[in-house]
Amino acid sequence: MSQMSTHAEESVEEKNEAACPVVEAIEEIGSQWRLIVVNDLQDGEKRFNELKRSTGASSRTLSRVLDDLEDDGMVTRRVEDRPIATYYSLTEKGRALFPVMETIESWASEWVEPSEE
Repeated sequence: MSQMSTHAEESVEEKNEAACPVVEAIEEIGSQWRLIVVNDLQDGEKRFNELKRSTGASSRTLSRVLDDLEDDGMVTRRVEDRPIATYYSLTEKGRALFPVMETIESWASEWVEPSEE
């Protein structure tokens, strides 16, 4: 059977299945705030208020994003009793995004026009 007829017989579901891992990954890491927080944590552990200042996120947004990242296994939370403080850091899964982000940044610098704000 030729390659051309194989492609013609491939169903829409089969074609989309090949993209599924990429789509799922983008859904997991794809929000602007998630990427900003992950990028900010690459320098190391930070307290909630440090992240709030450095990212510019509102308390509500940052709290939601950190909870989501923790649920997805990209961020860990550490709580100290004295003084009371909550610290956030990246897990191995979160750190594994750095090469991906660098590749996307390289692609974007060549192909994405900067938006005018």
